[in-house]
Amino acid sequence: MTLKIALVQTDSLIGNIAANFNLILETVTEVRSRSDVDLIVFPELMVTGYPPEDLLFRRDFIIEANNVLFELASIAPDIGIVVGFPEFDGEKLYNSAAVLSEGSISAVYRKQKLPNYGVFDEARYFTAGDKPCVFEFKGQFIGLTICEDVWHSDIVQATKDSGAEILLTLNASPFHAGKAEQRETLICSHAQAAQIPIVYVNAVGGQDELVFDGASFVTNSDGEIVFRAEEFVEQIGIVEFKNGQLKHSPPCPPSKGGEVASIYNALVRGVRDYVHKNGFKGAILGLSGGIDSALVLALAVDALGAENVEAVSLPSKYTLGMSNDDAKIQAEIMNVKYHSISIEPAVKAFTEMLAATFENTSADTTEENIQARCRGVVLMAMSNKQGKLLLTTGNKSEMSVGYATLYGDMCGGFAPIKDVPKLLVYELARYRNSLSPVIPERVLTRPPSAELSPNQQDSDSLPPYEILDPILARYIEQDQSVDEIMAAGFSPEDVKRVISLVDRSEYKRRQSAVGIRISECAFGRDRRYPITSGYRGI
Repeated sequence: MTLKIALVQTDSLIGNIAANFNLILETVTEVRSRSDVDLIVFPELMVTGYPPEDLLFRRDFIIEANNVLFELASIAPDIGIVVGFPEFDGEKLYNSAAVLSEGSISAVYRKQKLPNYGVFDEARYFTAGDKPCVFEFKGQFIGLTICEDVWHSDIVQATKDSGAEILLTLNASPFHAGKAEQRETLICSHAQAAQIPIVYVNAVGGQDELVFDGASFVTNSDGEIVFRAEEFVEQIGIVEFKNGQLKHSPPCPPSKGGEVASIYNALVRGVRDYVHKNGFKGAILGLSGGIDSALVLALAVDALGAENVEAVSLPSKYTLGMSNDDAKIQAEIMNVKYHSISIEPAVKAFTEMLAATFENTSADTTEENIQARCRGVVLMAMSNKQGKLLLTTGNKSEMSVGYATLYGDMCGGFAPIKDVPKLLVYELARYRNSLSPVIPERVLTRPPSAELSPNQQDSDSLPPYEILDPILARYIEQDQSVDEIMAAGFSPEDVKRVISLVDRSEYKRRQSAVGIRISECAFGRDRRYPITSGYRGI
């Protein structure tokens, strides 16, 4: 007895049920033309996309999603389809998976473990299921789970005990650094413990700040991976069971370049999908000659193509000649449309307008911020006129401590490196240059500066990034206290200063553009702190 299963690692569009229906239809047609597949497995909530968030509160949306299942059941009666959908039973909503075969819905599984941490808030929408689901298909007894379920060994074992010989799991598991290895290690151990092969199908693609990496895989009952799909690409993989045993095939190795390569690819995918899914004509960004904007330009070109990206240099009287030179050099290397527009006329106009109001005051960050806001006005005007998305270039280190100008360099619609610490920015830039040299070496080696005042460097206002980034990681991503961070060897002065900056900058972050999540705790869904707060942990 032979059973062929297709793992469909695909990118759905949240809320567009008709488009997702057509994607399923096209995929089924493609699979049938390529191979004699018996069963096709799609990701979690494929019908609606994941996460649909408060669309799930709309009754018309849910009715449409449920109705489409009956249409899907009839499209290929000779082949089995497993697809995720939001099931409404008249009273409650479930995160469910349906088995479609012989023209009808032959089985439905309701997700039992509803994640309600980090970026997940499924308990807001769904009711948990309470029983395993095992169905017979072409002589095999197949169990179903959905995403979080398979992270729990008791769910895997209960499904096996209910008679499952193969376990299918539908997933929309978002990326963060190290996530693929984490998944494989845990799920392989569950497969080995329960002595059951697991077919893990994951979504792929960008959705706002989330990026789904795919990286679907299949493990045999001994916990050995026998198939692995690629990261960040849509792909159909086929595995074969013969007499209940999984036929071995060489798995696709993990992506070359390791974790840094995975992060870079996640950022590229996130930019591409955000621009395309939201209907922008391309992207535009301010190119300063510094490392952050250099990396964002490389990401944008790799995501969208050089013909769809514009770079704008906006020099002031404080901008160094090398910055102007390096910006132009990179734009030429990457073959993007390039503009150089001095902000001095705008700065002068605002200075004259405010002269009477500012009389008898000393120059401070106010004047620096006027420069940044002049740049923001120019970039937003170009974005509006051309229908291109303005990419902001701030990194996680800056966003953490508020080293950014609200309505200035924070202007924009999408922040590709918002969750990327400064030290990782350099690693990503060097990785990109290892593929082909696009970022001038001087950009990688000179001290970073906002260039808003004479001879300014980041180190004038912040601890060195070699100190700053580890403190931020402990405070933001690991929720460590001041005492815990100091116990790790950091000075009390640095720790207290950094934490004070982080806490005081919450109001800025709340107004910042959405950005791609690549860590386990990004600003936004993961970390939700009050702006007005009397708590001080220092």
